[in-house]
Amino acid sequence: MDRITLAAHAKINLSLRILGKREDEFHELETLMTRIDLHDDVEMMHGAGRGICFTCNDPDLPMGPDNLCVKAANSFRDAAGLDHGVAITLMKRIPHGAGLGGGSSDAAAVLLGLNELFDYPLVSEELHQIAATLGSDVPFFLGNGLSWCRGRGELLEAAGPLPDRGILLIKPPFPVPTAWAYQRYAAMKVAARGISQDDAQWLEKIMLVNDLEAPVFEKFILLAVMKNWLRRQPEVESALMSGSGSTMVAIIAPSVSPDRVSDLRERIIADFGPTFWICESRFLNT
Repeated sequence: MDRITLAAHAKINLSLRILGKREDEFHELETLMTRIDLHDDVEMMHGAGRGICFTCNDPDLPMGPDNLCVKAANSFRDAAGLDHGVAITLMKRIPHGAGLGGGSSDAAAVLLGLNELFDYPLVSEELHQIAATLGSDVPFFLGNGLSWCRGRGELLEAAGPLPDRGILLIKPPFPVPTAWAYQRYAAMKVAARGISQDDAQWLEKIMLVNDLEAPVFEKFILLAVMKNWLRRQPEVESALMSGSGSTMVAIIAPSVSPDRVSDLRERIIADFGPTFWICESRFLNT
């Protein structure tokens, strides 16, 4: 095999609870994550020499050793005992700083793709160990479907299929740094708290909740305004922030037609301005 291209899917957090601070300074998490059909494309091929050549259509991403795809490739080659050259081309569609896991998904795609390209020198447990060193979300993207992620996010438990729903992703023209969001949560000393029956949102038996909304909404008031606005729209079954933000997720009610979703998009632009990134997507169950 000379080259391989994999789709690196985005994720959303349907539930994100912070259970406390760990001795390693990370937070103890319990989060329910699902992939969605929005994805980047990652192409990997044998390269000249012994280096890693990385190119991307997004000039805002680092292209050198700080890039997560490059880190994944270096970690893979070290673990597999390889010094072959690798060329990686990333076609970005998932915005960064959005809470959609784009960088983590790209890194997982590199691990899976290089393992196939070099005829599977590593078993899945070894890939999982590498993924856990790259980032808390990376192990999730080695699998498929809906999963509970615990610990730092590296302990996975498969969950049942989701109901079929369309979603609308709405990202304002600013990112939210993940590290800042967790630091702000710790500084606020926000305890995991109950949700009143009036405020609770459900996707069948799944309670939709995100503990990072409180610290993020305190600084980025626009996101709190948008969530309340979305919940009042007749097309929206529920709305919440994904991960550390800044993307807001509107889960579309099952009976809503494509024309009404288009109307909703137009109202978002009319009320919040044309600088918002808006994308229609769906849950992936496989």
